[in-house]
Amino acid sequence: MGKLFTLIVVLALGYTGLYFYYGVVTKQIVQQELDDRGLSAVSVENVEYGITAPISISADISITGTYRGAEATIYLAVKGHPLFSDEVTVEFDGLQALRLGISLGQ
Repeated sequence: MGKLFTLIVVLALGYTGLYFYYGVVTKQIVQQELDDRGLSAVSVENVEYGITAPISISADISITGTYRGAEATIYLAVKGHPLFSDEVTVEFDGLQALRLGISLGQ
């Protein structure tokens, strides 16, 4: 029983590491795609994806991007696995929300 519990704990820790590393690599890929298209002023703040995204070859993700005071949530489809595939494509799926911030300087 102890060996089974240890195996489950080791697998859970490994999957947790894979899950977080998937987010880091996906954020880098999306930022690189934006830079390649001349949108280097847009910065990717947050990447959200499902629990099964690190073990599938296609995933629906959402990113939060900012540009000067405007913030938008954008849905993307990732085809290929960012960690294990040589070819990864990112496809625009839709714009969810656009928030504008107005700040008054002193």
